[in-house]
Amino acid sequence: MTIDIDQLTEAELIDLNHRIVERLRFLDQMRAHVEMLEFKIGDRVTFQPPGQGRLEGMLTRYNQKTVTVITDAGQKWNVSPTLLSTVKPAEGTNTAGSNVVPLNKR
Repeated sequence: MTIDIDQLTEAELIDLNHRIVERLRFLDQMRAHVEMLEFKIGDRVTFQPPGQGRLEGMLTRYNQKTVTVITDAGQKWNVSPTLLSTVKPAEGTNTAGSNVVPLNKR
């Protein structure tokens, strides 16, 4: 499908531009959403901010285009999911209940 933009009026070109920009934003949001779904809340992740060493933390929240990660040092970062990697637990370690606090049953 081709569009002959030479025949469009200024108003039609402006409308077409707005529709194109909105479509590109939608596609970007969909791409970010698909990337976010590769991770779950509570996953241990790592990322490297510009000019810093690698940071490791826990994914705590999905945002519109980013995810929130709380680092082991307690810092809160909003990170693009494209910059994240899942942390693989060391062999022989049991992480299944590492953040679970046992409650006394009565």
